[in-house]
Amino acid sequence: MTVNSVKRVFRLLNAGILALILAVIGINGYYVIEEQEQAVVITLGQASVVESPGIHFKFPFIQEVYKISMAARGLNIGYDNSNVSVSSESLMITSDYNFVNVDFFLEYKVSNPERYLFASNEPEAIFRNMALSYIRDTIGLHEVDEVITTGKSEIQAEIREKLSNRLEMDDIGIQLINITIQDSEPPTEIVKDAFKNVETARQGKETRINEARKYESEQLPAARAQVDAIQKEAETQKQVRINEALAQVAVFNAMYEEYRKHPVMTRQRMFYEAMEEILPELRIVIDNGDGTTSRVLPLESFVRE
Repeated sequence: MTVNSVKRVFRLLNAGILALILAVIGINGYYVIEEQEQAVVITLGQASVVESPGIHFKFPFIQEVYKISMAARGLNIGYDNSNVSVSSESLMITSDYNFVNVDFFLEYKVSNPERYLFASNEPEAIFRNMALSYIRDTIGLHEVDEVITTGKSEIQAEIREKLSNRLEMDDIGIQLINITIQDSEPPTEIVKDAFKNVETARQGKETRINEARKYESEQLPAARAQVDAIQKEAETQKQVRINEALAQVAVFNAMYEEYRKHPVMTRQRMFYEAMEEILPELRIVIDNGDGTTSRVLPLESFVRE
């Protein structure tokens, strides 16, 4: 092989190596962030978070990229993904020393990708253990009746507050969105039926209360309107009586003033006016003296001209 041939081979080899290097750089020199994703880029041991979606470039062999989904995730406690009960998680004891099966569903998401990757080895396992611990602790503070019937909302709120505060304090890069009691029931059929009857009775009570309130809301306006009408009528009658009394007082005062000025004449006029009212209704009985016959005659026959 001649020297020129050897040089030609080396040139082809160098070109191939260069093409391979360029191909590797082209393949590993960029990454794509989808919607609801963020990336943690490690450059010589230093981490930085990239939030904007799209194509981003990196230095091969120098930078390492970890893509993290920021979408909401779900966690079952007390049952598996096939909806089969997991008694080791669901069976709990209440404050009145009763056993109860409770299933929970938690919604959470990654709040800090860097902390999620490097603050702990298994952040989701830690989150699960925290949730189960606070769930058992909170259920143990309530009576079985509250857990199964009336206290679900309060229990959910207590667990959400405790778990959120602990996640914020430990800062493992996970944020709790919501927690819901999927189901809660006694561990035996007899006790379960008893609690169902209690719940049915309570619902019946609430129904009757709502019906009574509805009837009250329907009847109160009519009753108030009737009361208002009666009060207005009473006020009207009161005013009429007051006006009549004031008119009579005015007439009396006028007559009294006339009497003071002309007492004799006023008395005579009052006498004549009284007689004008009395005499037309007066009837006279005339007896003939022997007590056997009598006649009733109107007064007009005696006074008629």
